[in-house]
Amino acid sequence: MKHRVEKDALGRVTVPADAYYGAQTARARQNTIESGLHLPFAFLRSLALIKLFAAQVNFDLKRLDPQVAEAVAASAGEVVEGRLAEAFVVDLYQSGSGTSTNMNMNEVIAARANERLTGKIAGKSPVHPNDHVNLGQSSNDVFPTALHISALSAIERDLLPKLATLGQALAEKAELWGHIRKIGRTHLQDAVPMYLGDEFNAYARQVALSIERVKSASNGLRELALGGTAVGSGMNTLPEFAPAVIEKINEHLDMQFRAAENRFEAQGARDAAVEMSGTLKTVAVSLMKIADDLRWLASGPRCGLGEIQLPPLQPGSSIMPGKVNPVIPEVVLQAAAQVIGNDTTITFAGQKGQFELNTMQPLIAYNLLQSIDLIGESAWALAEKCVRGIEADHEKSRDYVEKSLALATYLVPRLGYDRAAELSQKAHQTGKTIREIVIEDNIMTSTEFDDLIGVDR
Repeated sequence: MKHRVEKDALGRVTVPADAYYGAQTARARQNTIESGLHLPFAFLRSLALIKLFAAQVNFDLKRLDPQVAEAVAASAGEVVEGRLAEAFVVDLYQSGSGTSTNMNMNEVIAARANERLTGKIAGKSPVHPNDHVNLGQSSNDVFPTALHISALSAIERDLLPKLATLGQALAEKAELWGHIRKIGRTHLQDAVPMYLGDEFNAYARQVALSIERVKSASNGLRELALGGTAVGSGMNTLPEFAPAVIEKINEHLDMQFRAAENRFEAQGARDAAVEMSGTLKTVAVSLMKIADDLRWLASGPRCGLGEIQLPPLQPGSSIMPGKVNPVIPEVVLQAAAQVIGNDTTITFAGQKGQFELNTMQPLIAYNLLQSIDLIGESAWALAEKCVRGIEADHEKSRDYVEKSLALATYLVPRLGYDRAAELSQKAHQTGKTIREIVIEDNIMTSTEFDDLIGVDR
């Protein structure tokens, strides 16, 4: 299929939209602000999938002629495969219901179906974008349906496996370094000793809990608004339509979607998307904690903590030779910040569900899908390009433990808090270690001190 599409120097379509995409798409383009942002292909693929199975079900229900149903399903299948991606020209900032994108989809599929049947692109005969491609549907129910399908598909097929990869990488380091004693830190100050394995095991647990949170929040996305049409009442569709389409979607994707228990709620509110966004924000905060800790632990290499070394990925400075920066942790921090910002946008947009329709659905879809992608890519990059290549500096960690004034804490049960504090102050003022002070003051021998504070496992 050769499209009659011309583009200017910036790659923008210059052919009149109604000559190729359809009159409603042309009007929709005129009513956008042309931000250059578009709904991601994952969303469009899910919307096309709905159109494909809707055509099949409408044929089964004897509402579509077999020739028309076959042409619509085949054309929608091409969209699913990404072969007509350039035909989706509507800007992100459009009708809040997503009608512009829905009609763009209807008109592209109709145009391609008509080409299949007549050899001519566009037109409304024999396949009409509204009467045939959109049969039994409304933008108001298919847009939130496509949002849930694309979001949950991305979560289950991409996000969760990548979080699991990160969790595994952290757990492997925790096991490897379970014997390395290091100094703990609270308030960015020296605290009592712990093990490097414990630190990384805590990170692994954060990721495991993140996975549990995402799975829990996913349940709301399984409910689909399809079948509610304009306001949730199901006007102009058949009761059998939505369940049959959802069954085909589940078979195709090997997922477990279900018809919304209350379609009025499913169309008037975007609470499931808001809940998932809030969960992703929590995951982003967890990733920020992990990434920031790695930066601190690897700070140096000689004038910082330097307890671990991150794998060098690129020269870190355009002016300082040999300087290597923690690139991947910084990437994760920036991505996480974007996810947190996206959640603020989604929270505000979720409030715009007046009566029977939310009117900021494209914005919710764009930001939620971006957040899912950012979390997944961040987790994978942190695991594969950072955590797996981290090396531990055993000697430096041991040295920090030996020098720490926090070792005076071990003396409290034997000497009392005040006496232990005096010894700590004495060590600080003289520059000596706690070990040296207790030996010097004949409180205990070096061997007794080792027995008291313990040694590496």
